[in-house]
Amino acid sequence: MTDLPEDDRGVAPSIALYSILGFWFFYTVIVTLRAIVVGFDAQWEMAARRMVVAVIGIIVTWILYLALRRFDYKPLAVRFVAAFSLAAPFALAMAAANYYIFNVYDPISLFPDADMKKKAMEEGYVLISIVEDAMTRYFFLAAWAGLYLALSYASEAHRTERRAARLERAAQQAELRSLRYQVNPHFLFNTLNSLSTLVMRNKPDDAEQMIMSLSNFYRTSLTGDPLDDVPLEEEVHLQKLYLDIEAVRFPDRLTTAIDIPPALMNACVPGLILQPLVENAIKYGVSRTLSPVTITITAREDGDQLHIAVTDDGDNPPSGADAGSGIGLANVRDRLTARFGEQGRIAYGPREGDGFSVLLTLPIIRRGC
Repeated sequence: MTDLPEDDRGVAPSIALYSILGFWFFYTVIVTLRAIVVGFDAQWEMAARRMVVAVIGIIVTWILYLALRRFDYKPLAVRFVAAFSLAAPFALAMAAANYYIFNVYDPISLFPDADMKKKAMEEGYVLISIVEDAMTRYFFLAAWAGLYLALSYASEAHRTERRAARLERAAQQAELRSLRYQVNPHFLFNTLNSLSTLVMRNKPDDAEQMIMSLSNFYRTSLTGDPLDDVPLEEEVHLQKLYLDIEAVRFPDRLTTAIDIPPALMNACVPGLILQPLVENAIKYGVSRTLSPVTITITAREDGDQLHIAVTDDGDNPPSGADAGSGIGLANVRDRLTARFGEQGRIAYGPREGDGFSVLLTLPIIRRGC
């Protein structure tokens, strides 16, 4: 397993530093207000030394942070014990530093009374003072350690969410690729069948024209990424190439009509999303009848939604097991769902009179394709 980058482990150093500065700023303000309320002498001298203690505290807490980082990604119980155990020696170090700053370094300015100065230097008094102060500072550092655990847990949860989002996006892309790649083999199979029919009927010119149209179709359709959307104008152009191929098979039966406002031609749609629909119209509407059939592709805008319809007026619409089964409509439905979620929908059914209609609904997107 690849290790995470150093700056992606646990709490980021910048966040830890801000939390440490915030804690010690809060400490300095509270202690200063307490000194003012109590009315201690030498307020300015004490404030200066208090600032020195705060700076030392920031450094000590930063070292505590570096120590706690070593327990990141350990079980929560281990991290909990480490946080509240390590706070003890660091609290003792802080108490010793505080005692030195206020009681050992130049104590005369704070303790003008010689007896107070002597008492401050007595060994028993020193130990008791340091231990008592260490207990107070332990709860202060333990509170910061608890905050660190909370920040660490939140950071870990955020990374898990990002990882899950990446996996979900990868799965969605894999699904879209799979569904998109299903279209080409299916279309090629149908076209080769048509080509075989022309050869068997001894129509070499028609077969040659179909091969050229097939070449143009694949040259155009295979140039883009399967995950990319394409302008509706390009998608319609591909369907015209396909219909040119089928027109070789059904020269007297197939008529096409395109009714799309120019303003919608730059709307983005999944590549080859109309291909299975046009194929179904050929399969059920044209090939099963001897009468002329018109396949119509229309589009209209409704608020922030785009409606695209593929209809035919053949007299043999798909029914029963044919309707909505196989790779055609199911492929389109799955691609719309994978790409747009609930915003991508498909509706289909027989038209009033003769024929079949399929309506796609998807959000209007006019950028990124």
